[in-house]
Amino acid sequence: MKLERILPFARTLLQKAIQKGDIAVDATMGNGHDTVFLADLVGEKGHVYAFDIQDTALQSTRRKIEERQLEDRVTLLQKSHDQVQECLPKDDLRKITGAIFNLGYLPGGDKEIVTKPNSTIEAIQQLLMLLAPEGIIVLVIYHGHPEGVIERDEVLTFVHTLDQQDVHVLQYQFLNQQNNPPFIIAIEKR
Repeated sequence: MKLERILPFARTLLQKAIQKGDIAVDATMGNGHDTVFLADLVGEKGHVYAFDIQDTALQSTRRKIEERQLEDRVTLLQKSHDQVQECLPKDDLRKITGAIFNLGYLPGGDKEIVTKPNSTIEAIQQLLMLLAPEGIIVLVIYHGHPEGVIERDEVLTFVHTLDQQDVHVLQYQFLNQQNNPPFIIAIEKR
């Protein structure tokens, strides 16, 4: 297949935005895969701030970070992603070049604990203020559950209101797949 699948495409976008020494945000650390990926992108002189409200996510991500000896370039925060602005040190504000969200629930975790549209939109708004020019926010939207449908609709409504003079908004989606496959919204700051 020549077309990139959803998750590889999300990583391609982040690779274009994030360089060694940059600051990145994993807004939903989940099982830690994106946190490790971002830590590799930012290198030894960069830093990743990873957010999740669940202790399970924190422990899983911590194990992955420790196995790869990346502790010095990652800060794990058991907080909601809508607290990004208050959690980052002042020196790292406005230096963020990339952020990723995986919306929905923790794979293998409690399916009753899901991301919520209000906190997601608030986190996006904060990140847009902190994002460096040409920085990218990638949202992987999993909408195969009732709460995911609500969040999908509210996030789509929100991103349609963003001024094209400030950001570019891309939707990347396979249209003929069954069972509500995930899709991407990418926001690039101008």
